Amino acid sequence: MSQINIQEENSCKFDELNNLPKLRLGHLVERFVANELRNNSNIEILSENIQIKRSKITIGEIDCLLKHNHTPIHLEIIYKFYVYDESVGRSELEHWIGPNRKDSLIEKITKLKTKQLPLLYKPETKALITNLKLDVNTIQQQVYFKAQLFVPFNMIGFPLRLINNNCIQGYYLCFNNLEQLNNHQFYIPSKLDWLTEVHNNVTWLNYSEGIKAIEESIIQERSPLCWIKDKNNGLQKVFVVWW
Repeated sequence: MSQINIQEENSCKFDELNNLPKLRLGHLVERFVANELRNNSNIEILSENIQIKRSKITIGEIDCLLKHNHTPIHLEIIYKFYVYDESVGRSELEHWIGPNRKDSLIEKITKLKTKQLPLLYKPETKALITNLKLDVNTIQQQVYFKAQLFVPFNMIGFPLRLINNNCIQGYYLCFNNLEQLNNHQFYIPSKLDWLTEVHNNVTWLNYSEGIKAIEESIIQERSPLCWIKDKNNGLQKVFVVWW
């Protein structure tokens, strides 16, 4: 798979935020990416979020068809949160799993290769391609694959070979090991704020309050993303996993 290479331009505003319906995190990311693409002078969006149907049954969705520097591209948009667990799989890529252990990087790559990207060549997609006056044989397939990655505490600072190490945003801990953060303060953002850079302008919880709030998620087998602040006002993103 080829990652789309978009030349950065001046920062663009996102004016829709206050008017957005209640969205899941993945759909919010799609809105942000679409806004970025629309504001890029080298990109022309042809169609977005196209459901492909067979006998009125949806068989898949194409995220975006666009032209980048006049080249037609089928673009799939992905934004994921993964933690690195060496007990899963046998290779570096297989070790990346979702914080709730319900998905993995390998599963997503496999789905892209076997379902999402091949959708362009299904007979049911032909009418769409024709209406856009495109030749399916000239369309390049690329991905816009972003992620926030979290490693065990003892792996912080050790580069990994196969991934973009700039994606490593913090570390993760088991709930039973949180005592080592007993001199930290906590903030637990809503899931839609998982994208946000850590900052100090929030209402921090002390250790006891933080443990109590985190435990509510752990009991439900959900791994919350937390912001933590140490005694020197150092800020960090940390996943607290239930498993």
